Amino acid sequence: MFSRRRALTVAGGVIAGATAFSGTGPAFAAGGSASSSEADAIVVGGGLAGLVATAELAAAGRKVLLLDQEPESNLGGQAFWSFGGLFFVDSDEQRLMGIKDSHELAWQDWQGAAGFDRGVDDPRGQDHWARKWAEAYVDFAGGEKRSWLYGLGVRWFPIVGWAERGGGLAEGHGNSVPRFHVTWGTGPAVVEPFEKKVRAAVASGLVTFKFRHRVDGLVRTGGAVTGVRGSVLEPSTAARGKATSRTVVGDFELRAPVVIVTSGGIGANHDLVRQNWPARLGAPPKTMITGVPAYVDGRMLAITEQAGGRIVNPDRMWHYTEGLRNYDPIWPGHGIRILPGPSSMWFDATGKRFSAPDFPGYDTLSTLKSITASGYDYSWFVTTQKIMAKEFALSGSEQNPDLTNKDILKLLSRIWQTPEPIEKFKKNGVDFVVATSLSELVTGMNKLTGNSLINLADLKRQIDARDREIENPYTKDAQVMGIRNALAYPGDTLSRTASAHKIMDSGAGPLIAVRLNILTRKTLGGLQTDLSGRVLDTSGAPVPGLYAAGEVSGFGGGGVHGYRSLEGTFLGGCLFSGRQAGRAAAAETA
Repeated sequence: MFSRRRALTVAGGVIAGATAFSGTGPAFAAGGSASSSEADAIVVGGGLAGLVATAELAAAGRKVLLLDQEPESNLGGQAFWSFGGLFFVDSDEQRLMGIKDSHELAWQDWQGAAGFDRGVDDPRGQDHWARKWAEAYVDFAGGEKRSWLYGLGVRWFPIVGWAERGGGLAEGHGNSVPRFHVTWGTGPAVVEPFEKKVRAAVASGLVTFKFRHRVDGLVRTGGAVTGVRGSVLEPSTAARGKATSRTVVGDFELRAPVVIVTSGGIGANHDLVRQNWPARLGAPPKTMITGVPAYVDGRMLAITEQAGGRIVNPDRMWHYTEGLRNYDPIWPGHGIRILPGPSSMWFDATGKRFSAPDFPGYDTLSTLKSITASGYDYSWFVTTQKIMAKEFALSGSEQNPDLTNKDILKLLSRIWQTPEPIEKFKKNGVDFVVATSLSELVTGMNKLTGNSLINLADLKRQIDARDREIENPYTKDAQVMGIRNALAYPGDTLSRTASAHKIMDSGAGPLIAVRLNILTRKTLGGLQTDLSGRVLDTSGAPVPGLYAAGEVSGFGGGGVHGYRSLEGTFLGGCLFSGRQAGRAAAAETA
């Protein structure tokens, strides 16, 4: 019987052969013969976690081989494409905005979001190490994380964002206060200091890049992992994010006393996403768009499991509900997420308004469950130009040229005009309907989907009912309460929330409907690791010589987030787990 826990081991049907773990193999085909030990450590994966781990090893004087199946253009991995959001607790930026945060409040929020319930007190439980990592990460986020990054030259936009607001009780899911710190320079600026450190180590001879080296197996000797073997792929000049060839031109075997796996998750492998889709979120969607490049394929999960590593919490994942089909895609099925403010009205595919906590920016997985329960793979925002101009942001460094390029004048232009990337999606994106009347809007929505699911009278009734709740500064409508709550926070008033107004206010138009697709993104489970990043086996013992960091390890412990993320914690999880694994591996190889 094929269990859900083992579904990740399919890894797209690419499983290392039985000889992958022998102590002998062919000579390294693209750079000399294999010796007993080519380096002190091998890092598999050139994303953010891999760069951080490599930088830590090099700082300790260790010789490192950094392998990646992609060409050099992809150094930095998914982090390069990110919005650059980081989760801090009681930061200078929060205090500047008048936010009162604390370790106690953050830990309360983390526990309410995570819902750890799988053997927390059992050393072999799936959540045992995940919870320990969570405690350590919240300490890190409220402690040295900011000063460490600040010392490396990283800076943040002063207005702190409020993601995953929850919409339930104080002890439930969600951030009680804004904690989403956007990096000045977005994802590339998070990657930059670590890439510089690694490239300096390359220049000094401590680090050697091995691009287009696809690991197909981990070499084991006497029960310990002592190296990697795999295939050399043909050279590629593909631009960052573009799909690359898988044509094999050679093979290799490399030895080192320590291997750190930092290969990412499964977000681009829709087959694996569906195989591990949890029943609690309804039926897996038949149609999804992809929020990560094609190389995020999950192969190394299977390969590492075959070398003795344990995979836990494979059914925990984080996919977005506000995905747009990219009119100018970089990778196959490329989707972009809207990071919404709180004011757009949200309807399922049939035109039924979602109820609390399924409002924009409140509870991602609750809304995902409501969407799948509707029997369709998409939903709708109905909004106004006024709301879109103030409240829509797009995920991705390339969709935020003002922040990414540190262009203050262009950033300030958001005050008086809709950001250009959003206007381009409104004009060119296939998911937007723009109209001057509600009847015209409904006609366009039904035309776009090729059905007649949206009924004009029914939609008008729900919009009119919500609009009546705007007339007083108090209301029984939970979403309108949320809008007024947001406007009490200066950061939202300045940059993320439009003044409360009626959807049918002609002065706020035109009317806009946006079809929202399910967008694959993050793997929350993965290889179970202790607080040093050592990969554990099914008995709970470390696999000698084997470490993991980043998304492949559930950002630490096999699932530091539990069931839900508080946002701004994915890049931070790569930073923290990469640092932990790199330092521990450096100590082991002293």
